[in-house]
Amino acid sequence: MTTKPEMTAAEIASAVAGRKMSALDAAEAALARIKQHDGILNSFTDVTVDRARAKARAIDADIAAGKEVGPLAGVPFAVKNLFDVAGLPTRAGSKINRDLAPSKRDAALIERMEASGAVLVGALNMGEYAYDFTGENVHDGPSRNPHDTTRMTGGSSGGSGSAVGGALVPIALGSDTNGSIRVPSSFCGIFGLKPTYGRLSRARSFPFVASLDHLGPFARSVTDLALAYDAMQGPDADDGACTTRGLEPTLPLLANPVSDLRIAIAGGHFQKNVFPEAVEAVSRVAKALGATKVVDVPEASRARAAAYVITTTEGASLHLDRLRKRPNDFDPAVRDRLIAGAMVPAALVDRAQKFRRWYRAQLAEIFKTIDVLIAPATPCTAPKLGQVNFNLDGVELPVRANIGIHTQPISFIGLPVVAVPVPLEPLPIGVQIICAPWREDIALRVAYALEQMGVASAPAPRGL
Repeated sequence: MTTKPEMTAAEIASAVAGRKMSALDAAEAALARIKQHDGILNSFTDVTVDRARAKARAIDADIAAGKEVGPLAGVPFAVKNLFDVAGLPTRAGSKINRDLAPSKRDAALIERMEASGAVLVGALNMGEYAYDFTGENVHDGPSRNPHDTTRMTGGSSGGSGSAVGGALVPIALGSDTNGSIRVPSSFCGIFGLKPTYGRLSRARSFPFVASLDHLGPFARSVTDLALAYDAMQGPDADDGACTTRGLEPTLPLLANPVSDLRIAIAGGHFQKNVFPEAVEAVSRVAKALGATKVVDVPEASRARAAAYVITTTEGASLHLDRLRKRPNDFDPAVRDRLIAGAMVPAALVDRAQKFRRWYRAQLAEIFKTIDVLIAPATPCTAPKLGQVNFNLDGVELPVRANIGIHTQPISFIGLPVVAVPVPLEPLPIGVQIICAPWREDIALRVAYALEQMGVASAPAPRGL
């Protein structure tokens, strides 16, 4: 038995554990797909061939010896290149970081995935220092959309979206500060989970905005998403923001009914600045779930503005020395925004943080009366590569800054979200399933129900 691109992680793990397929065969199949298609998609920056084969052989040896293997046994996965990978410099999409010494230890989430039996096959392209919504990188070239290679993947986890959407690997890991898991999920037609802030360890990953950064998985099915998420849960003293909550497995709960859940549609801000395809996707999801109630999220536009202030100022602080010493080695678009962030008055930052506390309290009140909030993930399907502007509600606006118009007000206060792909023609688009803090189980249940109904699904790559 050999793997096929449409095999899920769950199917691969079952076949490997049941000795119907070797872990080495699964790794070789993924490496072959990467070799065949990544010249087009440009999703990988590093392919860890020797490491993958060694890990796969070790899993096969354990199985032959009758040892227990994890729930992800033999499953190939890849990570955004801001995760530390032992033996590689952590480039974080930048030119400057390539001069760093190779990492001595893997990121915490890589260690946890491999402890569950997964096999790392490489590191993935991304927007420079994660300050990007397009998936375009001036140093490594753009990652390309697997459904139309003339279009964006979304960013900054563009390589993650492209690799999973293109079926090169069944699971990838990325980061989300303002939308960088949900935007590529939407454009590339896959499932993505941005967990509650602090839920998954960020230890040994390159930061962008410490008070907003989340790490999480991408997959082609909700079961795979839950498998990866459950494998990565748990406290970690190496990340000061990581929760001390114990494991809260979601996989056993996926098939629980959703009929008892109170589901509402986000109104106000989230029903403005949308193309017809985003309206249609939300409508399909709402209809399938029987959701008719509309809830206005107060001051969501202001939340987005405050997120911008915190992002640009914290990002500028992190990169100030690099900006002074090597300004010409930055992507000019990233450099200029970071320089602008360094000049934002402290009073504005203080106001943004005070508003953040108020806004969090408002959403907490909303989640006392509902369990799930539905909103668009992106205002449109994937724009063309290099597209500079688009028209939102009659106003010409820059694409790069406004793709995350509906994701930023959510990550601003760290709520858990599953982005579900709605397979419209000719391109898919995502819808956000938003829940109260620590209720990833509910978001995944709803995503699973939508998948079972056929409303949400990851389409086969159309551009390969």
